Amino acid sequence: MDNGAVYSPTTEAAPGAGRGARSGLAAYFFLGRLPWSRRVLKVSQLLLSLLAFICEEVVSQCTLCGGLYFFEFVSCSAFLLSLLLLIVYCTPVHDRVDPGKVKSSDFYITLGTGCVFLLASIIFVSTHAGTSAEIAAIVFGFIASLMFLLDFVVMLCEKRQESQLRKPENNARAEALTEPLNA
Repeated sequence: MDNGAVYSPTTEAAPGAGRGARSGLAAYFFLGRLPWSRRVLKVSQLLLSLLAFICEEVVSQCTLCGGLYFFEFVSCSAFLLSLLLLIVYCTPVHDRVDPGKVKSSDFYITLGTGCVFLLASIIFVSTHAGTSAEIAAIVFGFIASLMFLLDFVVMLCEKRQESQLRKPENNARAEALTEPLNA
């Protein structure tokens, strides 16, 4: 029996351009849109909020459960929001959305998440029973909230630098408008 007749219809002689080292999901994932420092902050936010959520889920019983439930909601929301932002930055979705809106959304989501996560961690500190899982969740929560707030500060500094770079251009326009037309 001729092996060529059996395998030739199902065997691809030359794989297409979509195959190779970066194929499948890896071809759609690109970390280059974020600077290295912001990339580290985003990944640490994601991991720390996930660890805080997991440690909080391990808690088997509580006496004052309001703080625990609020912390659970905030840590899960922080994880999902940071995952969403990473997906937007690292996939082709970023190319389909206005970059200014992505930066603005990231700016306000990061600020809000950091502040609410810090508040939830403070409330959880005041209502926890002292188990090791609760303490670990609190530690991860505080560190995650600090990462969110640090990322916000980095974005704020980038915004100020961009506005400082645009300022001479705006001053030149203002001077041109104040000069007489017949000069």
